[in-house]
Amino acid sequence: MDIKGKIYNDFLNRIERFKVQNGPDKIRKQHAKGKLHARERITLLFDKNSFEELDAFVTSATPDTGFGKIDSAFGDGVVIGHGRVNGRLVYVYSQDFTVMGGSLGAVHAKKIVKVQELALKVGAPIIGLIDSGGARIQEGVASLSGYTSIFHNNVRSSGVIPQISVILGPAAGGAVYSPALTDFVFMAKNTSYMFLTGPNVVKEVLNEEVTFDELGGEETHARKSGVANFIYEDEENAILGVRKLLSFFPSNNLENPPYVERISKKEKNVEKLRDIVPDDANKPYDVKKVIELIADQDSFFEVSELFAPNIVVGFARLNGKAVGIIANQPKVLAGVIDINSSLKGARFVRFCDAFNIPIITLEDVPGFLPGLDQEHNGIIKHGAKLLFAFSEATVPKVTVILRKAYGGAFCVMNSKNIGGDYNFAWPTAEIAVMGPEGAVSILYRKELEKAEDPKKLKKEFAAKYRHEVANPYIADEKGYIDEVIDPADTRWKLITAFETLENKHVDQPERKHGNMPL
Repeated sequence: MDIKGKIYNDFLNRIERFKVQNGPDKIRKQHAKGKLHARERITLLFDKNSFEELDAFVTSATPDTGFGKIDSAFGDGVVIGHGRVNGRLVYVYSQDFTVMGGSLGAVHAKKIVKVQELALKVGAPIIGLIDSGGARIQEGVASLSGYTSIFHNNVRSSGVIPQISVILGPAAGGAVYSPALTDFVFMAKNTSYMFLTGPNVVKEVLNEEVTFDELGGEETHARKSGVANFIYEDEENAILGVRKLLSFFPSNNLENPPYVERISKKEKNVEKLRDIVPDDANKPYDVKKVIELIADQDSFFEVSELFAPNIVVGFARLNGKAVGIIANQPKVLAGVIDINSSLKGARFVRFCDAFNIPIITLEDVPGFLPGLDQEHNGIIKHGAKLLFAFSEATVPKVTVILRKAYGGAFCVMNSKNIGGDYNFAWPTAEIAVMGPEGAVSILYRKELEKAEDPKKLKKEFAAKYRHEVANPYIADEKGYIDEVIDPADTRWKLITAFETLENKHVDQPERKHGNMPL
């Protein structure tokens, strides 16, 4: 065999070793745990035959530390590269749990850092498919240093390119901070876990028995902590969810979101909007029915559905163009703003603003949630985050007041004076310092104390207050809203408003950054 033939033969042998390493045995090992292999996940994520792998043949920098042998497998437990999702460039890293439990060592970290920097350099989204036992103990501080480099790149990329984390196995210890720094977190049921300290540490330190699910399972993070934005029944659907979410985003902060042709050109029965808000101002209704009639057919994609359900946030399309929607939900806690809903709303508004996604605010809010628990845990500070986010946002912002808009909550929900570009109200709107019942209890306290039938008199005063103080025509005539509209015209009004705002430009004061009330 000549030299050229030997070189080519060595090349083929190397590829064959690579194929054997990632063969059926490794895949079966993952399937036995109810999980997909790192490469199967990548195949699901990207358009067919579009993935290009980088650094496939690198090996660990320290194969033997004296504290347990390190696997010398190609790739060092993570697959990185780029491909196309719906035809658009996206970068990925996918941790391989079959190689040292997907643990992160120096080379593993360098691969992730490399793909992060490439994504930032070219202005493309990055997806992390996470399935890792955490820092590689044998490599000591090198592993910790690797994590900090990843975190630093997460922060550098924040607001510049979309970053999505998909938890498809364990994410423990310091490993959880990278997902926490990204824009959205997906989890799959029964196989995903996130926690800083595991059940064994909790048992040892606090003498508390807790399961993996209770401590850091998908339900815990979707309902209680709010760390997870989306949970799916299995990995396949989680990854398909990522593909759908990406369709609403631009590739970076210098671009506008992609236009998507409307699935159905058939006009909706928007007259139904006139009947959604009940005659009784204290009766609940589902604001999602309003969203469904305003947005393009089947386009609404809700974010953090299970966390703080008294506020609804998500992406939709309006006449083919991506928008963010934030809406008070009257059917949960009457739609009041509390600590969790403030955090959820503020985070969503800031993402939309960073990536040039116009914002629709649907308002029906009686106020902030009262009580010792809320006050002692900082509702003032946390509520101010939502106010700060709306006020800071420079994207087109349109508000529609559906019913209640009382007090400080009216101010916070993208009111005219904190930068709402167009503020509309339905005839059912009530705009006032407080609700009629509370207002008349203060304004007519003496009369109510002397009345033979205080309940009846209070009801009469409340009706008078609604008519003479809280009705939307007063706000309209004084210029605090732009127009009282027929609910059936809402979709058309929104489409027209955003068309006029396409070239919106806001001059900002020169500064390093604002000091949000964190």
